Amino acid sequence: MNSTRAVPLSVLDLVPVSSGSTPAQAVRNTLDLARHAERLGYTRYWIAEHHGMPGIASSATSILIGQVGAVTETIRVGSGGIMLPNHAPLVVAEQFGTLGALFPGRVDLGIGRAPGTDAATARALRRSSGPLSADDFPAQLAELVAFLGSSFPDDHPLQTVTAVPHSEMPPVWLLGSSGYSAQLAGFLGLPFAFAHHFSSVNTLPALELYRSAFRPSPSRDRPYAMVAAAVVCADTDEAAQWLAGPIRLSMLRLRQGLPGVFPTPEEADAHPWTPAERAAADNATSSHVVGSPDTVRAGLDALIDATDADEIMITTNVHPHADRLRSLEMIARFAGLTGPQESVRTVPVG
Repeated sequence: MNSTRAVPLSVLDLVPVSSGSTPAQAVRNTLDLARHAERLGYTRYWIAEHHGMPGIASSATSILIGQVGAVTETIRVGSGGIMLPNHAPLVVAEQFGTLGALFPGRVDLGIGRAPGTDAATARALRRSSGPLSADDFPAQLAELVAFLGSSFPDDHPLQTVTAVPHSEMPPVWLLGSSGYSAQLAGFLGLPFAFAHHFSSVNTLPALELYRSAFRPSPSRDRPYAMVAAAVVCADTDEAAQWLAGPIRLSMLRLRQGLPGVFPTPEEADAHPWTPAERAAADNATSSHVVGSPDTVRAGLDALIDATDADEIMITTNVHPHADRLRSLEMIARFAGLTGPQESVRTVPVG
């Protein structure tokens, strides 16, 4: 890349279910995309957790991470992220202990504090009618880290409880779209991943807060910030904008409370857009980097320079699947990625 410095590139996958397709095909596409990303030289492949959305098939996140790990050899695999309020910390520790045993040295555990769904589904997941509380998250996170590291104090009520199987502790990341997780990640000395693709107005303030709050920890002596960006690359700017039409329509439907399967470009073009809808969709996707290789390279360079990101994680939702593969190929080419990592332990782990 022509930025002031090169950074690792990674992939975030929501496992989109496209119009006219099925969840089974979406999962097959994910496995194909992961193999493709590994061949191209991307650093990590993370799966996002969402629930109750017909167009996203990534609700059973740890299962999909295991499947991605099984069809790849060197790329790091992980969660972007596990939404901790939806799960008992012990269960997450058991799942990622199992993943670590299956894929030693390759697993990342990205943790978020949002439910990744609507309020009713969140209550069903947690089996509780109580509100989500930011005050509970640090305690949940501390419990999870203790299970992963087998490091409860002697007088802790859970000191006799062990997460089995227990394997090497995966790098724990905090994910966020505002300042709360940024500050907590800094305070705990953890790597931080920011959701620029849907919360760009908060990107720079959150990263500044993370770096200013950072305290060295046993796992990290300096901040490490990854920025997630929505990117669509095609032969021309016009072709890329055509492929990005479904993203704008799906974002509009989500904000209208009408989530559905991921539409085709033809469906997006045929939608009877009102001026208000176009303005809302444009606003929701204003941070997205869409265009030809030259346009996307310039957009990513600008993002790296503005954020001083240590790593960029790319999410690309386009229809059909072949154009998604080609988008990653074009980015890898101009970014100078050189193919699979020789050793999973030589890549940055955050």
